[in-house]
Amino acid sequence: MKNIAKHLLEIEAVALSPDKPFTWASGIKSPIYCDNRITMSFPEVRTEIARALAEKVKAAFPEVEVIAGTATAGIPHAAWVAQILDLPMVYIRSKPKDHGKQNQIEGRITAGQKMVVIEDLISTGGSVIDASLAAEKEGADVLGVAAIFTYELPKGVANFAEHQLPFVTLTNYTELLDVAVETGKIKESDVALLQEWKQAPEKWHI
Repeated sequence: MKNIAKHLLEIEAVALSPDKPFTWASGIKSPIYCDNRITMSFPEVRTEIARALAEKVKAAFPEVEVIAGTATAGIPHAAWVAQILDLPMVYIRSKPKDHGKQNQIEGRITAGQKMVVIEDLISTGGSVIDASLAAEKEGADVLGVAAIFTYELPKGVANFAEHQLPFVTLTNYTELLDVAVETGKIKESDVALLQEWKQAPEKWHI
């Protein structure tokens, strides 16, 4: 959805810097940095994202019975989607609590309940796949994942395929580059370099 990509660029939830790459927490050098938490501060944008995610979820996973958010970035979007769809909502911690009931899932699910997990963005897919496995361990039937944005990294695609976990997104790296050129955020001459990064980010350098 080009409109979502345009919003992400306009509010600077996504920044592109082919000349001065960012460093991710993993150490990877990247010409793109995405922080979709910023969408929370823009009511019109977050509402459009929530409605679009709800439509995607119902179209791709019509049997969904509960919406789950990944802690922490997926939680607000999951709450808005669950509200629109009038469904129960839970969130999944990255690891169980070390006290109390040692919950990893906050909220209540029932055995076999059909779940869709909401994530803000997908890079390698590791965190949301781990969250989905944790939910299945506690009895959920995870139908798939819905996210705002994907970097379209080959490793991410491979990881989802390996776990046979379907996923849908509102927009992606390729579409974002198209919009960035159209709106003058980057030059046409930058696109080849940016596409090169996507194919092998761990080897990328400028």
